[in-house]
Amino acid sequence: MPTHYDGTDAEERALNAFIRFSRAFDTVDQAISETFQAHNLTSGQFGVLEALYHLGPMHQGTLSEKLLQSKGNISTIISNLEARELVERRRDEDDRRYVTVHLTDAGRSLIGEVFPGHVQRIVDAMSALDEDELETLGRLCRKLGHGAAG
Repeated sequence: MPTHYDGTDAEERALNAFIRFSRAFDTVDQAISETFQAHNLTSGQFGVLEALYHLGPMHQGTLSEKLLQSKGNISTIISNLEARELVERRRDEDDRRYVTVHLTDAGRSLIGEVFPGHVQRIVDAMSALDEDELETLGRLCRKLGHGAAG
């Protein structure tokens, strides 16, 4: 559904592109999120587990930056994962002000089980695009993200 805003051609083009982008993202995101929702994980919790699984233990602040989460939100996400014994916090031995987050064996096992299905859902969702279109989409998203960050 195009915009009903009566603006300049540039405004209407930008709004229509944004609407299409948002709708496509929401549809793909909903299909992809079913994988981690089936394991009672939020997208934020899944993001923390995936980052720790692939990148190793990290300071909470680094996780916050990588996952584009506020420090308060990342703390809540980690607390919830810690309550499920999927991660543990450890004070940095070199600088006690920092907390490093580590996967537990249970967390490593869970993300190791869930991640392949997550990848397959992404592949399935993106299969509407051919190889060249995927490359173009990647370039456009990077350009859009850098432009919006200003």
